[in-house]
Amino acid sequence: MKIAIDGPVGAGKSTISDAVAKTLGILHLDTGAMYRAVGLTCLREGIDIDNERAVAERCRDLLIGVSYENGAQRTLADGDDVTGSIRTPEVSGAASRVGTYADVRKAMVAAQQRLAAEQDMLLDGRDIGTRVLPDADVKIFLTASAEERARRRWKEMLDKGEEADYGEVLKAVKERDAQDMGREVDPLRCADDAVTVDTTNLSFDESVAAILAIVRERTATGA
Repeated sequence: MKIAIDGPVGAGKSTISDAVAKTLGILHLDTGAMYRAVGLTCLREGIDIDNERAVAERCRDLLIGVSYENGAQRTLADGDDVTGSIRTPEVSGAASRVGTYADVRKAMVAAQQRLAAEQDMLLDGRDIGTRVLPDADVKIFLTASAEERARRRWKEMLDKGEEADYGEVLKAVKERDAQDMGREVDPLRCADDAVTVDTTNLSFDESVAAILAIVRERTATGA
């Protein structure tokens, strides 16, 4: 079984996909974490993320891997577990930038396709249904209004004890949307055969249930 879940930043793809995959008893590949690992590496090593050639050269030598611990994904960069370091706004911005480069996307897509070919898997990202797994059994476009996505991210930051301004968070979400949808290589878009799930007015559990219902319907009917 191959399930593709795409959607914009802050839509809850990672946490919702985790819950869906665990319920179905399959692995979940958070592809965005792989781009974050590239971005983090560039930031740590002082590589200019606006220098496409330099980023591409480092990516060719960088070994991005994933492992699973109690069913949860751990993301590795040259063997270093970076799972706990890739969820900052700075790394998010760097990931979005390096993700616009053709050579970086080519390397990541190839790695993702290899992983998905080995077992039943749910992949989430921004180009899964359109680029990575165009023949996925189930395709879902998970979204919510920019305001709701910003509110969720803002609350998450406050819950972690971080200082956050809602207006700035909303601005960052809209800028990320524009960058992801406007890039030349594999832009974010809803696949023609994907089912859209708008979680603006749904709770976490309701969002998970909605996706599970779609998966079960599609796999039962072979649609």
